[in-house]
Amino acid sequence: MRNQGIGSWTARRARKTPGRTALVFEDRLTSYAALHDRATRLAHVLRARGVRRGDRVAYLGPNHPAYLETLFATGILGAVFVPLNSRLADPELVYQITDSGSSVLVHTGRGVETLKAVHTGAAPRASLAVGEPVHPADLPYDALVDDAPADPIDEKVGLGDPCLIMYTSGTTGRPKGAVLTHGNITWNSMNVLVDVDLAGDEVMLVSAPLFHTAALNMTCLPTLLKGGTVVLEQSFDAARTLELVARHRVTCLFGVPAMYDQIAAEPGFAAADLSSVRSLLCGGAPVPARTIRAYLDRGLAFVQGYGMTEASPGVLLLDRADSLAKAGSAGVPHFFTDVRLVDPLGGDVAPGERGEVLVHGPNVTSGYWGLPQATAESISDGWFHTGDVARADEDGYVTIVDRLKDVIISGGENIYPAEVEDALLEHPAVRDCAVIGVPDPRWGEVGRAVVVPEPGADPGEKELLAHLEGRLARYKIPKSVVFAGTLPRTPSGKLLKPAIRSAHGGPDGGPATS
Repeated sequence: MRNQGIGSWTARRARKTPGRTALVFEDRLTSYAALHDRATRLAHVLRARGVRRGDRVAYLGPNHPAYLETLFATGILGAVFVPLNSRLADPELVYQITDSGSSVLVHTGRGVETLKAVHTGAAPRASLAVGEPVHPADLPYDALVDDAPADPIDEKVGLGDPCLIMYTSGTTGRPKGAVLTHGNITWNSMNVLVDVDLAGDEVMLVSAPLFHTAALNMTCLPTLLKGGTVVLEQSFDAARTLELVARHRVTCLFGVPAMYDQIAAEPGFAAADLSSVRSLLCGGAPVPARTIRAYLDRGLAFVQGYGMTEASPGVLLLDRADSLAKAGSAGVPHFFTDVRLVDPLGGDVAPGERGEVLVHGPNVTSGYWGLPQATAESISDGWFHTGDVARADEDGYVTIVDRLKDVIISGGENIYPAEVEDALLEHPAVRDCAVIGVPDPRWGEVGRAVVVPEPGADPGEKELLAHLEGRLARYKIPKSVVFAGTLPRTPSGKLLKPAIRSAHGGPDGGPATS
């Protein structure tokens, strides 16, 4: 095959294990041969709509086999896949489709208002609806795929060619599109296969959204590369998770700590049949000791990790054997990935000292879409500057201790305060504001807005939160608002977030207790 990218994976699997089950979705089983057939037919559909090498194809919707069919079909053509976060507000979606220059949109599960906004603001050349069309411009996805030819397509695609653009919010309030090459994703999958030791008989439950890099690249694609089975769920439900594990004999599942806490809180958890489970993968935030103990009582240990979209995403991994002894640590670098902790001058710090996390390896992004300056600022001599601060112990286990970019991690979702602050400042009664993360028993942390009103103005919490509805995805909207007379800033005008968290991070919006 001339195609060395992930677009060739379905063909390679179809010739190796054609009858093995690749996907289970709503109790419908799809073999590797059938998945390859669908991806090939869709590639013909996309090519008939003008998609060529390097063109972008966007996908909008919850987890569905069509997501993977579209990913592999774009890879077959040497085109670029653009997964869109289905939780985003319409203006955010329009921005990402426009910024990426996506000429085709494949969508499912979104209403007519969104499609109107997309066709008005972004105007894709073609729109393919999975299921019932919702817009006059929609074409029927399934009918087109069913009627398309299944002739092989062998476009020349190399590991250095772009595979997908995955948007990650930036500290300036505008999301940036991280360009991940076929090599980035392949090497990340190799890291997972080596370090997690996935097997060919793996049954992976994927209920976290595939538009996030961890669900796609740490669980779904490595399983398909190995020839296992992906049990794909549209969304997460704790009780259903326990039922699916027992019914499909799930061997591995992925979630963020909040998801695992919900599972453990289910009345049937203690008696649930978890005998098939070999691995619990967790990311997004450190796993609390209480959660680790709850699963250890069921004979299960976590494989924890630290990563980011720009690293496809694996950076550090804490093996299940060390999950309790090294609790709080993010582990050691993945097999084919290197990590440095450096001081402000770029020198390596000693064990126990804090330094910025730098990442290097074949899984690290080639840069940001259309943003050469941002790329140059983030990548130096091949090392990606994460903006996160960590320390390593004498054994080399790395613990993340701070976030230079002030990202709030809420239930596994990254919330960047600057983006929320920009939206709040559009309200005429807001003179100044800061968004901080505060502890939350369910989500780990949630956003809190600290607002300085304009003189004479008296906006209420409900009014300000209502102002954000429709402007931001709901998970980005703060869960509380407190008011202040002023906000501390540096001489250069930057918000002093540690001081703000100290003054307003308490349960009632007052001083934090710790």
